Amino acid sequence: MEQPPATFEVNGAAVRTIRMRHGLDQAQAAHAAGITASYLSRLETGTRTRMRPDTYAALRTALRATDDQLLAPLDEEPTEEKR
Repeated sequence: MEQPPATFEVNGAAVRTIRMRHGLDQAQAAHAAGITASYLSRLETGTRTRMRPDTYAALRTALRATDDQLLAPLDEEPTEEKR
């Protein structure tokens, strides 16, 4: 059985965009997610990018968003140059 990741890396700009689309200020969204407005601000500005699974799930629910919308894009593996 596969375990969930220890942390989730979120896209702060996407978090802000979705929050604003729902007409929520930081305090309202943070309260709905059970986090502080300061924590949410750090996520949105990219000062903080990783969240624990339970906190991430609460934010995702509060913003009515999907993983595809909130998670940072995965970096592609660098490819070896052909010789």
